[in-house]
Amino acid sequence: MPTGDPRSLYRLARPLVFQLDAERAHDRVVGLLSRVRRGGALDALVRAAFHRPDPRLASSAFGVAFPSPVGLAAGFDKSARCVDGLAALGFGHVEVGTVTPRPQPGNPRPRIFRDVPRRGLVNRLGFNNDGAVAVAARLARARPGVPVGVNVGKNRDTPADAAHEDYASCVRTTHRHASYFVVNVSSPNTPGLRALQSTEALARILDAVREANAPGRPTLVKIAPDLPPDDVRAVVELAVEKRLAGIVATNTTIARTHHGWVQREPGGLSGAPLRALSNRTVRLVREAAGDRLSVIGVGGVFTADDALEKLAAGADLVQVYTGMVYEGPGIVKRIHRGLVGEMERLGFERFDALCESLRGHG
Repeated sequence: MPTGDPRSLYRLARPLVFQLDAERAHDRVVGLLSRVRRGGALDALVRAAFHRPDPRLASSAFGVAFPSPVGLAAGFDKSARCVDGLAALGFGHVEVGTVTPRPQPGNPRPRIFRDVPRRGLVNRLGFNNDGAVAVAARLARARPGVPVGVNVGKNRDTPADAAHEDYASCVRTTHRHASYFVVNVSSPNTPGLRALQSTEALARILDAVREANAPGRPTLVKIAPDLPPDDVRAVVELAVEKRLAGIVATNTTIARTHHGWVQREPGGLSGAPLRALSNRTVRLVREAAGDRLSVIGVGGVFTADDALEKLAAGADLVQVYTGMVYEGPGIVKRIHRGLVGEMERLGFERFDALCESLRGHG
């Protein structure tokens, strides 16, 4: 019989949730979480059920302190509607966005598709969000108690040669409320966006962001898992040259073959099918960057073992999104327990000691 354990309850609820269109289900979850306000009665209930990060999991990256290394990836809370609620679930940081200067509706629906047998999601949302001014206003009211990253992009109708102005505008508008920024040039759902990963185009964007980002917040760039190794290395060297804080690896993939199976729905693929590609890219970034950059690993994190793989490949922090869709809101607590269990098994009291050991430096 299921108990009050959140995982058991979610397993009961998931078939009903999955009867809804994927985006409608997502919107309902965001609506529920948006009712949580730090210090309120609902906040206390959610934290009692989910929020138990062990102090031994405290970590730091690019000069920011995190209560745990497990964060929420951009794309879930695009318009910063439920930051407090997400923090109450136990995430060590929350990344909102992608945010554009002006509001935009994104691509036509339907635009999110579940692949249940392979635990994947395909989305072609197209940077739907309420715009930087609305996001800044919501962040000003939020009190999550964890770092909040702001993932920034360009509006769909902004030409490529003016893209740098959009990124800089987002940074200026949300600057007071961001713990760090992520420059998103890797979504496959805005035409021409991935071309901005070329070093020439990216350099112009990063220069504009640096000028707008004063006093400076740590800035990272999010890259695609489909970049060839030489291009990954080129982005790493540019990031070092421009004094970025790190790389987020990775966004969704446009690859469609996975162990003989072909995904035919257009859009970016996330979840379990992305895991190996993401891990490969994390490893490439770490090998190229050494200790010069921090790395946030994203893609296919469902369990503590998945997080440990990312950390062993070179990530300093990990992020979850699709895993929460399939595993439920208790996923953070379970990953925390698994990481602490591995630390205890190896005799470590500090999270950074675990990371060093996983990478062969312990």
